[in-house]
Amino acid sequence: MEKYFYRYLPIVIICIALIFQYNLFVTPEKLEVKHREILGDIAQNYSTKEQYNDLKNQLNAMQIKIDKIYEVIIEIEGGNK
Repeated sequence: MEKYFYRYLPIVIICIALIFQYNLFVTPEKLEVKHREILGDIAQNYSTKEQYNDLKNQLNAMQIKIDKIYEVIIEIEGGNK
């Protein structure tokens, strides 16, 4: 039994070294850190649905005001001719 153990021991050591070298198994702490990084990047680069809806409502309100101003200008120009 020990004969086989010593025969395959270098292969087992190399496999364990490769596992640690390439980080094939992730600890929960490292996973949590990466998760927080991803959430930070998402929050920095993308907007929420609420922010999008608020911006959309503001743009609609601005468009209504611009339309009213345009109508007033058209009425003034029509009255001058």
